[in-house]
Amino acid sequence: MVKPSPACREAILDIKPYVPGKPIEEVQRELGIKDVIKLASNENPLGPSPDAVMAIREAAEKIYLYPDGNCYYLKQALAAKLDVGEDQLIVGNGTDEILKLLGEAFVDPGDEVVVADPTFSEYEFAAQVMGGRVMKVPCRDFRLDLEAMAGAVSPRTRLIFVCNPNNPTGTIVSRDELDSFLDRVPPRILVVLDEAYYEYVTSPEYPDSLAYVRGGRPNVIVLRTFSKIYGLAGLRVGYGIAHPEIINSLNRVREPFNVNSLAQIAARAALDDEAHVGKSKEVNNEGKEFLYEQFRALGLKYVPTESNFIFVDIGRDSREVFKKMLAKGVIVRTGDIFGFTTFLRITIGTRRQNQRFIDVLREVLSEVP
Repeated sequence: MVKPSPACREAILDIKPYVPGKPIEEVQRELGIKDVIKLASNENPLGPSPDAVMAIREAAEKIYLYPDGNCYYLKQALAAKLDVGEDQLIVGNGTDEILKLLGEAFVDPGDEVVVADPTFSEYEFAAQVMGGRVMKVPCRDFRLDLEAMAGAVSPRTRLIFVCNPNNPTGTIVSRDELDSFLDRVPPRILVVLDEAYYEYVTSPEYPDSLAYVRGGRPNVIVLRTFSKIYGLAGLRVGYGIAHPEIINSLNRVREPFNVNSLAQIAARAALDDEAHVGKSKEVNNEGKEFLYEQFRALGLKYVPTESNFIFVDIGRDSREVFKKMLAKGVIVRTGDIFGFTTFLRITIGTRRQNQRFIDVLREVLSEVP
């Protein structure tokens, strides 16, 4: 007779495990295709800074040592670049870890967490893993409805997540909108400004979020990452900027040695390579305009983006289109996971990748009614 296994916490039963974009190696393995491009996970198509790669090579022989658990030198570099105190910084195993730390530090069972819909799914995870309730507020015209999100606040609200630019729509909230929103949010509620894609933004209306941290709003934390424009997604380095008391709370639940030594060294080198960041922005802007033009030629509606991806309505079942594009060696992200069954989220790639994507999309759209 098989004995039952120990029961897990009921709070986690409603959590849907995160499903990442398909890795290139998996598609090559399953379909026997060698030439595969991935435009599904918003990675930098130029890859990492050469300086970061060199720094990793030079440090590789020291990986027998534990990493610096305080990320001292990386924090020092970030503090100087951002004009904040080192005690206002936390570095994590990607911003995903910091999201989980926020849940662990601030959410009790039954507490409420306000999020937009659609937005990054890991906010929901951070709440549910601690038994919190997720209050979803629909976007308006693909933009976060901050007025409605402020209206969703209750006595049980502990966290509000504002993804800016928003994933998957690529839209932003403006400085004036965010100012008005923060004025309405009670000081007891922590507002999380997730700016994973902020380096790609070109709009002059984009807020200077660090001004809130420096200017006396202790209920704001800003999250940024080295996974996107810096091209270090495989190393997992993210960071948060907030009032020292918020950082202290997060450090109480942070695991020791949470950021590996090669990741810390690579991030420091990448931070200094402004030329690589500039080139990445240039490639992204050129690719964005090319894809806009091609979508218009195909008669497809899209959401203008301030990020390195575009949310486009293909007018067909996104799963069917995804499968057919996959068979032709092009990996994209389906919109059904965000509740939009006829949309695709497309990472902006290099000129060659963008052209191949359009060529394959045109073929597939003619095959799928």
